[in-house]
Amino acid sequence: MKKYIGEFLKRGVFVMGFGPIVLAIVYGILWKTGVISSLDAGEVVRAILTISLMAFIAAGITMVYQIEELPLLYAILIHAVVLYLDYIMIYFVNGWLASGLKPFAVFTICFVLGYTLIWLFIYRMIRKDTAELNQTLSRQN
Repeated sequence: MKKYIGEFLKRGVFVMGFGPIVLAIVYGILWKTGVISSLDAGEVVRAILTISLMAFIAAGITMVYQIEELPLLYAILIHAVVLYLDYIMIYFVNGWLASGLKPFAVFTICFVLGYTLIWLFIYRMIRKDTAELNQTLSRQN
């Protein structure tokens, strides 16, 4: 268990610095398109800290795929649930997601569809690479 916690922390710390960069890009786009004209200092501080936390958790939870005793389906479900909770809580804390059932439902649908599409893409890539590796190995024998 210690090994997995250490891996979680290592991955999280390594990636969390990218959170503020993404936030700066988002704020820059919102400013350039006229959606926002200025930001409150407290709002910026809260956003930087929470987006760093969000990136830390999102990166750290990928260690779940290193747990060999855990079936892949369970690892995917744990990863998806943690990411979903991570995103939704940070979005609510920062006021980036309006209150109400409709915004919550739209976010949930977008998250599930996006997560599923990404996993289907990864699955296809891994299958393709595995097939190519198997062909190479069968030609060598």
